[in-house]
Amino acid sequence: MPQYIYRAMNTSGQIQPGNMDASNEPDLELRLHRMGLDLIDCRVSRARVMALKRVITRRDLINFCFHMEQLTGAGVPILEGLNDLRESIDHPRFREMITGLIENIEGGLQLSAAMAAYPEVFDHTFTSLVMAGEQSGKLTEVFKNLSESLKWQDELASQTKKIVMYPAAVGLFVTGVTFFLMIYLVPQLTSFVKNMGNTLPLHTKALIWVSGIFIDYWYVIVALPVVAYVGLRAWLGHSEQARFVADGFKLRVWLIGPVLHKIMLARFATFFAMMYASGISILECLRLSEGIVGNRVVAAGLRRAGQLISEGQGITAAFQHTGIFPPLVIRMLKVGETTGALDGALRNVAYFYNREVKEMIEKVQSMIEPAMTVILGLMVGWIMLSVMGPIYDTISKIQT
Repeated sequence: MPQYIYRAMNTSGQIQPGNMDASNEPDLELRLHRMGLDLIDCRVSRARVMALKRVITRRDLINFCFHMEQLTGAGVPILEGLNDLRESIDHPRFREMITGLIENIEGGLQLSAAMAAYPEVFDHTFTSLVMAGEQSGKLTEVFKNLSESLKWQDELASQTKKIVMYPAAVGLFVTGVTFFLMIYLVPQLTSFVKNMGNTLPLHTKALIWVSGIFIDYWYVIVALPVVAYVGLRAWLGHSEQARFVADGFKLRVWLIGPVLHKIMLARFATFFAMMYASGISILECLRLSEGIVGNRVVAAGLRRAGQLISEGQGITAAFQHTGIFPPLVIRMLKVGETTGALDGALRNVAYFYNREVKEMIEKVQSMIEPAMTVILGLMVGWIMLSVMGPIYDTISKIQT
């Protein structure tokens, strides 16, 4: 389907440029008319203009779910709700997508099937939940849960960035200081120390040797991380086994691994509870959860649990045999399975882990800052000791 770059006029007479996929010009005109716009002129784009096609973000989806929750809860028909939503947003790509949803629904599809035509926006879990809501008559509740879940994901993504970005920023600063000291400052100081004619101690010789490596092979030191990163990405891109090993390594990294593991468990518990409460079967919930956790080791554990359950084992026993779920999750699952309130038990697990993740991130951040300070202090102390030690020895000999 070609893409057209167009100029159109809205009901207030303002000119609105944009771009949209359409089969031909009459189809484009019809699509714009549905958006309340009158086509002025257009041309076929030879290349997709990505700048104009702004990506639909998680916050856009949160607004979409909140809007649909309110309208469906008030008894407004789906088509009218989508039309109202389309008129209230100024996101070109989002408006185009909602127009496509309206056209698909008018063509006889249900809302979930219409959403499935946009997998880059609505993933399989999203559409499965909407389908379950349509079948059970709980569409309003599903949109409410989706809105809350997306808000939780947004907060979780922000917390994950904190635990990754802060050490990266501090590490970059320490690396920059190291290069400055080894390439600029140390050579000037060591040349002064060498001219004294004294026998240099071992730690001073080591400092001069390290500084020489930085001066002579700085391009190797700079290029090595880049080459390693590109090589690792290529290896991971061509080997499923490598990706599995890498995901297992992420869960074992000191400080960060336990936090990531709890984030994945919280994500699993939240979505599993939401899907189960919407009427999706346990085996389907597990299958969908494999793509939610974002880790192949945890996904393999869920796959094993699904196989055991399909063979007749209980939920608690199946999860216990996977080896990736801590005792807390197993106990909660046992209580939920016994009482018949599995979704409530999993929501308790998610609440517990959400709170624990926040506390662990704060602890990790509070530990990283002094650790980086100690590393920088040790490096500067080594340089000062290696330089000032021989100078102090010379001064002591002169005084005697």
